[in-house]
Amino acid sequence: MRLVQLNVHPLKSGAIRPISSTTVQPGGLVDDRTWMVVDGDGRLVSAREVHRLFHVVADTPSTDPSVTAALRLRAPGHPDLLVDVPGAAPVDVHLFSLDLQARPAGPDADAWVRSVLGRGDLRLVWCHAPERRSLQPGFSRPGDHAAFPDSFPVTIASLASLRRLDDWILERALELGEVPPEPLPVERFRANLVVDGDEPFAEDGWTRVVVGDVSFRIGKPVGRCVMATLDPVTLATAKEPTRTLARHRRSDDGKVFFAVHLVPETTGLISVGDEVRAG
Repeated sequence: MRLVQLNVHPLKSGAIRPISSTTVQPGGLVDDRTWMVVDGDGRLVSAREVHRLFHVVADTPSTDPSVTAALRLRAPGHPDLLVDVPGAAPVDVHLFSLDLQARPAGPDADAWVRSVLGRGDLRLVWCHAPERRSLQPGFSRPGDHAAFPDSFPVTIASLASLRRLDDWILERALELGEVPPEPLPVERFRANLVVDGDEPFAEDGWTRVVVGDVSFRIGKPVGRCVMATLDPVTLATAKEPTRTLARHRRSDDGKVFFAVHLVPETTGLISVGDEVRAG
């Protein structure tokens, strides 16, 4: 197998930033999901609620070396905004059921986010201490941590599995007399690592993955939510891939799965083209 795509998301639910190489840290890839939009109560606001977040392009010096601040925000029809590392006192924030803390980015960043997303209660926050967040009991170890991903530091998806899923989607559409759909882009699943070269859904049996010289262990399969049905370009929603995953990749508790979560075991540089070994 080879690593064929490498993606980070400096702003949670923001535009995917493809890169050619990055450093893996204990808490995940550098700058991945370290910034987050919250509401007036400090609760996560994601593209589930505000689809336009997908069109907010957030870059850091690690995703674009021309960036001269900690974060640069861009959105169609709005001026760019540079944001420095926040120095304000941490505030309480809530990521689903998790009670965490983060540093507020300040009034200029808040005004920009509110203008772009059309909501007057939004704030931008930064994860100043990812090591303080523990991961899901039963699937993690003491010391495992992450910034603001939903549950685990890194996700990995397989193009072989996506091709099988596309075949299933096509078969179902033909059964129902629907217009055959275009193949789904892997970006629908917002994975950090995209690999190719193994059998479809071989990842179901993996316990460990080594990318280049960096080792990861498997956390758990990724339960897919409504965001996978959201077209990142048009922002339109559809039944797929959830409809087909529910037929072929559904657990007893009703969750549907595609891709797997990873936890770094070692640190170091990984790059597109690296050999990927799994077992």
